Order: sequence, then C-alpha cells, then structure tokens
Amino acid sequence: MLRGFYTAAAGMIAEQRRVEMLTNNIANANTPGYKADEAALRAFPELLLSRLEKETIPAKEPRSFFKATTIGPIHTGVYMQELVPDFSQGDIKETGQPTDLALVNGTVPVDAETGRKGALFFVVQNANGDVRYTRNGNFTLDAEGYLTTNDGFYVLDENNSRIRLTGTDFTVAPDGTIRENNVRVARLNVAFAANPNAVVKEGNGLFRSENGLLPSAIGNANVTYELKQRFLERSNVDVARSMTDMLSAYRAFEANQKILQAYDRSMDKAVNEIGRLR
Repeated sequence: MLRGFYTAAAGMIAEQRRVEMLTNNIANANTPGYKADEAALRAFPELLLSRLEKETIPAKEPRSFFKATTIGPIHTGVYMQELVPDFSQGDIKETGQPTDLALVNGTVPVDAETGRKGALFFVVQNANGDVRYTRNGNFTLDAEGYLTTNDGFYVLDENNSRIRLTGTDFTVAPDGTIRENNVRVARLNVAFAANPNAVVKEGNGLFRSENGLLPSAIGNANVTYELKQRFLERSNVDVARSMTDMLSAYRAFEANQKILQAYDRSMDKAVNEIGRLR
C-alpha cells in the first residue's frame, strides 16, 4: 500500500509540472518568436519484486537456506523527463516597423538522429561577447545606432560582427542583406541547428547551443529561408489546444489526488481500527 502512495504522488508531481509548462506557454502566446514547450513524460523503470524465504532441510543436522520467490513486476509511477521546444513556424504578422524582422523557414532538412527538422535562428551577442540565438525579430536601434534586441543583445552579421546603422531608413532583402541609401551595409547572420535537441532555452526568447557555436545557414545548399522586413513571427502556441491539455492535466492531478486520499483512509482504518488492541 505504501508503494501506492509513491505512485500517486509521482503522478501528481508530473501533472503539476505539466500545468506549469502549459501556463508558461499560454502566458507567452503573444510573445514574438516564442517556441512552445512540449512535455516528455516517462515511466520509472519497472521493478521485479521477489521474496526471500528461509527453508530448512530435515536431517540429523538440519541445514537452512534462503529461496527467492518471484512476486511479480511493479510500476513505480511517472515523471517529466524533459521539456522539448517546438520549433515549428509561427504565423507572420505585419507591424510596419522597419526594425522588425521575421525569419521565415524555407527548406529545413530533417536530422537523421532525432527525426526532427532542424531550426533556424537570428544570432545575437551580449555586452560580454556571449553568443545566443533567438527567433524574436522585434529589434531596435540603441543610442549608438547598433541593431539590438529589446534586451540589449547586439544582432550579428555573417561575419559575427555587430551591425551599426545611421537611422531607421534602411532596407532588408529576403536574403538578409541590409542597405542604406542603396549602399550595402551588412548581411544578417542566420544560424542553423541541424539537431534542435542541442539547443537549450535560456529565457527571454534566447537559446544557447550545447555544442559550441552553431554554423551559419548562409551558403548551406540544403537550407533555404526568407527574411521579411516590417513583419514579426508570432508565437507558435496553440492556445485552444493548450487550454484543453491543461484541463486534462488538472483532471489527471485530481484523479491521483483521490487515489492518494483513498490510500490515506485505508491506512487510517488499518491503524486505528484493525490494529486496535482489545
């Protein structure tokens, strides 16, 4: 019966974390470039229970030995193994702001190891020189004229250099080439993650690579994309589905809670009634 407590409690913890994930997705439904998380639930390894019994061989000098009797398998509950970002394309909306850029996926090859499509990102850099990746193209110009994110990360070009402009009167071609007064200034770098599982969320719409810097998609014949100026990529969160999944998680949490309460009542009766000395 005590094992039932652990199994039900494990289910409650897993569903609670799933609700937290879905709540975060819904809260970011209007965040440009946000990629929804998906939960990967796994069962704990199945255990095989055995019972040791002592047996005695009748003889002039009795001998004892232990014998293992198989009881059967037992499942020890479920847990949330990891959160996996969904890198599918979000809807594109027009904003009219010259510093807003939407990265639109074209041909993106499927990774043979994971079976998932790769992912494309803008390349940004903080003041310390740390490189991060984002799908949020809601950029701006800082006081010195550098193209940055709203959090102050510098947007990098194909040479991983910061992009400096004289004003907002510039154009961005579909391949990322930036021009001011018909003069080429730079070309936006777009990074390609062949294995999206190697990219980890860091918060504020930023990702970091677990295996060093990501290669550029520029010049990669297997990858195509398009940049759209005065547009933004919206979040790919499906709000209706997320609400349905949240209700399902609440119901599963309540079911495990009722099981836990039933075990508690049974234990109470065993201790206070069946085990009472008369």
